[in-house]
Amino acid sequence: MGKLFLLPNTLGETSIAAVIPSEVIDVIRSIRIFASENPQNTRRYLKKIDKNIVIDELIFLELNEHSSAKDTEAILAYLEKNDVGIISEAGCAGIADPGAELVALAHQHDYRVIPLVGPSSILLSLMASGLNGQNFSFQGYLPVKNNERNKALKNYERQSALENRTQIFIETPYRNRKLFEEMLQTLHADTLLTIACDITTPNEYIKTLPVREWKKQQPDIHKRPAIFLIYVPRSFKRC
Repeated sequence: MGKLFLLPNTLGETSIAAVIPSEVIDVIRSIRIFASENPQNTRRYLKKIDKNIVIDELIFLELNEHSSAKDTEAILAYLEKNDVGIISEAGCAGIADPGAELVALAHQHDYRVIPLVGPSSILLSLMASGLNGQNFSFQGYLPVKNNERNKALKNYERQSALENRTQIFIETPYRNRKLFEEMLQTLHADTLLTIACDITTPNEYIKTLPVREWKKQQPDIHKRPAIFLIYVPRSFKRC
């Protein structure tokens, strides 16, 4: 019986050695079957891991938002005799990643699931934010429609105030600027907002300010991978 390995990827253009432990690299070298959102990108990543990896000897299985339950079950079948590795497009596999469905199915069939250490934009941004790291929620992507997105922002802010919780969410990079402008209009002036871009790369940018201070500046976040965190300070609580 094989094992399902959750393999980390980099978060951007950074050296493998800076973010992927050598022990993890050894595991990646040993695996022959990979499931990922984009097999072509996975092939490039493996070559960055080790240029001596023979790509043609490996099996690449597509697992993305368009994969059906039948597709996922077909991938599970490989675990009967082989180890399989899930690789996310960025960061840790199984978090905000279609690979989570394969992980759930593996547990249902009593396969061992092994998560391996790598960079997580969620945890790294929280670590660097100065916000509450004991009570937090990752909300994924905000709704696309303006009225629904504004409603979600107000709801997350209200929950933060009532439950002393840091709220974390992401957006498609080309919509970052629009989201930033909407947060300035929707959130209270005292609410703390953290913007973290290009984490672990040479262009990394992480900053926490009250919304009122963000209104005085325009961060360069257009089309950059970013994650956003909001938190209502305990000194300012409201219903």
